[in-house]
Amino acid sequence: MRKLVVLMQSSADGFVGADIPVPWQLWNYVEHWPWDAALRQEFNDTLAAVDTILLSRLMVDDYVAHWTSIAELYPAMPDFAFARHIVEVEKVVLTDTSFVPRSERTRTVRGSLPETMKALKQEPGRNIINFGGVRLVSELLAEGLVDELQLYANPAALGGGESIFRDGARQLTLLGSQSYDCGIVVNRYAPGALL
Repeated sequence: MRKLVVLMQSSADGFVGADIPVPWQLWNYVEHWPWDAALRQEFNDTLAAVDTILLSRLMVDDYVAHWTSIAELYPAMPDFAFARHIVEVEKVVLTDTSFVPRSERTRTVRGSLPETMKALKQEPGRNIINFGGVRLVSELLAEGLVDELQLYANPAALGGGESIFRDGARQLTLLGSQSYDCGIVVNRYAPGALL
């Protein structure tokens, strides 16, 4: 059975979005991308292990259009192999509305979140990855559907903001942690029960 991996940027104090517009993420994806080579490789390796991207209806078209343009700008750069992979793999959009995505290799899935995710995980293939948004990840966590949570903790403390743990305090089992020269620490967790 496939796993659902959620990968999110977070602040050092655990927020995934700021209440005020401040530049807190080391996340640029252009020629001045500030991640070090080891973290870029880790990110590419993570993306290479999946063949499906789970997206919310609100982010799918802009998300795919953005990464398509990045893949076209940097076709031969190994650091940007992940952008080509995003374009090439299947994208699945969870929706309860009659929504038709504009992007290629994208399908919509309707139904209850637990039933939909159970069916997706039982399909043949490699793992499924999700990059947000906050509401979707919160719902996936609340339903116990996330198999691995990867938090890319940036070297910034926000003091408040959006959290993916909207349903309450939750036990997390550490699967691994790696710090990188650029200041990001990647923490991998298996989400557990509410505390």
